[in-house]
Amino acid sequence: MLAYTVRRLLYGVLILIGVNFATFFLFFSVNTPDDMARLNIGGKHVTQEIIDKWKAERGYDKPLYVNDAQSGGGRYTDTIFWDRSISLFTLKFGRSDAESGGDLGDEVAKRMWVSMKLAIPIFILQVIATTSFGLLLVMFRGTKLDVWGVILCVLMLSISALFYIIVGQYLFSRVLKLVPISGYTEGWGVVRFLVLPVILSALARLGGEARLYRAMFLEEISKDYVRTARAKGLSERVVMFRHVLRNALIPIITSAGSYLPYVFMGSLVFESFFGIPGLGAYVIEAISKQDFAVVRTMVFVGSLLYVLTFILIDIAYTWADPRVRLG
Repeated sequence: MLAYTVRRLLYGVLILIGVNFATFFLFFSVNTPDDMARLNIGGKHVTQEIIDKWKAERGYDKPLYVNDAQSGGGRYTDTIFWDRSISLFTLKFGRSDAESGGDLGDEVAKRMWVSMKLAIPIFILQVIATTSFGLLLVMFRGTKLDVWGVILCVLMLSISALFYIIVGQYLFSRVLKLVPISGYTEGWGVVRFLVLPVILSALARLGGEARLYRAMFLEEISKDYVRTARAKGLSERVVMFRHVLRNALIPIITSAGSYLPYVFMGSLVFESFFGIPGLGAYVIEAISKQDFAVVRTMVFVGSLLYVLTFILIDIAYTWADPRVRLG
């Protein structure tokens, strides 16, 4: 397993290099440093002197890839690509391109904890709710409960997350006035601001996930080991929870594990609509301002989290099923 993990980490480094280079190339094929300066200063009618000052303050006055003024190994180190992209591999994010922007490392660390306060409860609630609902439909397969449950899953799957947000805010905040419509605070008071987005986010994914798990459980209950367990006199509840659920863990781990990066990266839509100052809202704000420093940092962090997450998922397979061998 150690050799497999090391090999996957090396593959992951290659992926990060490719993503990093592609992000840098695509951005600067659209915007020049002068364009970035005009966008961040706040207009097209600015003097070249102000533009040059902005670029010098942020290191955009250097060549993009190769510095022909130097020789030897220094030709590539004194460039924008080296300062703004290669430095990401040492987790040195630099500062934001915005006029009021600060150190990106501090900003990411602060906002990451805000996003985790939202995403961790969503993750736990989603896994429990979707798995339980899928098992419930299988236990009552062929009945009206199963039929209407599948119809409900299809309906929920067909509805956009924006619908849940709009209806939830109107019903629970404006009509019933149970929770604030948006906002954020520190301490235990944050619960009243997070309870609605947590429930709505879990509902938005319930239909698709529960329908997927139902299909997996139905496939499992037709196998020989289930018939053997029933022949031994085990109850349906024991068969479902002790045998079927455990043997269906691999696809559940894959589906649930793929959501883990969002635990750290934040939910773009829900954080924006509910005014939660996490990483998701930070990315949306950076995109609207065309803040390349924030965008490239978050793309890199997201890619790093995905690489590490899928390595952990592969390792979790061996725990869920002893027959799995990582070669």
